[in-house]
Amino acid sequence: MALTSEHLFSLVVTLLLVTAVGIGAARKVKSASDFAVGGYSSGVTLVAGTIIGTIVGGSATVGTAQLAFMVGLSAWWFTLGTGLALIVMALFYARPLRATGLQTIPQFLVRHFGPAAGPLASLTSSLGIFFSIAASTLAAVPLITAMFSFGAAQAAGLVLVLIVAYVFFGGVWGTGLVGVAKTIILYITLIAIGWQTYTAMGGPAGYAAAFPAHPWLDIFGRGLWTDLGAVLSLLIGTLTTQTYVQALYAARDGDTARRGALVAAAINIPAGIPAVMAGMFMRLHHPDIAPIEALPLYILHYLPPWLGGIAMAALLLATVGSAAGLALGVGTMVTRDILSGLVRRGGDIAALWLNRLVVLAVAMAAALLTFGNLKAVIMDWNYLSMGLRGAGIILPLTAAIFRPGRIAPRLAVWSMAAGAAVTMAWRLVFPQGLDPLYAGVAASALFLAAGWRRKETDPRR
Repeated sequence: MALTSEHLFSLVVTLLLVTAVGIGAARKVKSASDFAVGGYSSGVTLVAGTIIGTIVGGSATVGTAQLAFMVGLSAWWFTLGTGLALIVMALFYARPLRATGLQTIPQFLVRHFGPAAGPLASLTSSLGIFFSIAASTLAAVPLITAMFSFGAAQAAGLVLVLIVAYVFFGGVWGTGLVGVAKTIILYITLIAIGWQTYTAMGGPAGYAAAFPAHPWLDIFGRGLWTDLGAVLSLLIGTLTTQTYVQALYAARDGDTARRGALVAAAINIPAGIPAVMAGMFMRLHHPDIAPIEALPLYILHYLPPWLGGIAMAALLLATVGSAAGLALGVGTMVTRDILSGLVRRGGDIAALWLNRLVVLAVAMAAALLTFGNLKAVIMDWNYLSMGLRGAGIILPLTAAIFRPGRIAPRLAVWSMAAGAAVTMAWRLVFPQGLDPLYAGVAASALFLAAGWRRKETDPRR
């Protein structure tokens, strides 16, 4: 996968342009609030950019092409499912969450269910998000090896440096502004890939002639319950991911948060289609390659070199940006909800640097996890991530928004713990069985039902 000088030139120029945007973002950060929520002043573009800059990453591109190479059209579920989840977020969750003026999901849960809810929600959500960060790191490794002929360890190390550089100084400003720039470049690339594969295959008729209808052209090609479980994971995981909710908190008002999420959904849903097309194209023409290399190899061998360099830079930015945005969410939760005592004693500057150091630690741990797992299926990690972060949180969060005061705080906390614990245990005991999310949500629902009150009470009691 050697790059030509033309590839390298357009790649470097693209990276330098986006780096300049990131440096400009860092200059806006003067306090911990600026780093975490941009001073609560983000407009629609920045809200959508923060979400898209994180959600359209390695899984939506490299991971989707990898899965399409293996199973076909059902690989589209990642961007389709997360896009539908963003619509639900915009219609029902954006305004109530933004109206609180908080910074994290655990802060919101503490307001309704007491102090025990905060650390528990932070730990379970951070653990789930961590697997997505690792998946994005994994997706970036073949890109780095293609660009610079690095070994896997060197590639993972460089990914770590890029993640930290992406978000370390700019925080949500960096994630949002770089996300906008990255999205523009990435979508130019995806449109080019989609058009080229469409014409090369002869449109839908060409794909239909080349592949059996099942599983390759079936949106439920992996099995109805498997794909429905994936969709449920994406819905629940997206609604409970700190980075996406953090983008809503950063909006200047509830209306802006709502419109930003809708714009992000409209951009996100079609993003996976070109990656699916490229993955299936490579399966037909190069069936012996490693599935994870399907999209990078397509770019290098089938796009013009000048565009191929831009495309490789766009994919690198997508994978790194997604990991960085998720790491920012973990850093904000850990700083605000677990290490809050240190923050209070150290003041605003200490909070800013503590958040940055947590981002660094999370990125380092994710890079280390990729060693020994370089052949893993990226989407498997992502679906597990979505289930872990959301199984215990989605029902208490929804109850707190729409029926505040109806759940006994002690049982709400038990509901959160049961959802996460059962999801993890089910995955370990039945690794090939029913999606663990079903079991986790059911366990959470049992405790909520036990704690349901007929009349509303003061949520702080």
